[in-house]
Amino acid sequence: MTEAGPDARVETMEALEAHYGAVAPPSIIKEVDHIHAVYRPFIEASPFVVLATAGPGGLDATPRGDPAGFVHIEDEKTLILPDRRGNNRIDSLRNIIADPRVALLFLIPGVGETLRINGTAEILTGPGYLARFAMAGQPPKSVLRITVDGVFFQCSRAVTRAGLWNQEGRIVSETLPSAGTILRTLSGAEIDGDAYDRALPRRLADTLY
Repeated sequence: MTEAGPDARVETMEALEAHYGAVAPPSIIKEVDHIHAVYRPFIEASPFVVLATAGPGGLDATPRGDPAGFVHIEDEKTLILPDRRGNNRIDSLRNIIADPRVALLFLIPGVGETLRINGTAEILTGPGYLARFAMAGQPPKSVLRITVDGVFFQCSRAVTRAGLWNQEGRIVSETLPSAGTILRTLSGAEIDGDAYDRALPRRLADTLY
């Protein structure tokens, strides 16, 4: 039921569906259980994907990026996603060990539509896979082999409302706290934030791959 009161909290599936109404037929038709030919170009053109996972420690949504097409289409049911050098928190990989379900959201600069894929993942570290997906002479730490369960595109409303690709909406990074400022604040000044910020551009360049 929906609880009466100022919040009008929705607590049942029936109440939720009654509030939103019927699903439009195109929203059902667009979902398939494999990488259809009409969806391949979105994966091949995307340089950025958000990987969502769930595990005993909670949820995780993490960015993954490389030159367009870095998520390799092995076949219509299989994707390969390289896992590049990072901070070794490996939150998403820990989750996959416990629960292999994953969700992917592909973005393409300048394009309003996004692509959503649901499936299951396994972590591979075989030398053949790592060598195959090397960049700048550096292999990934591992690759995810993702078995696809569902694929569909998301319409452009969210990207349009956000003005995500509009140049006039770009934020000047200096108006936000820097990485060093965040670390200095959260560490109680144990980390020298200014030194961290000075070293960061070189460190990023040296450790990109």
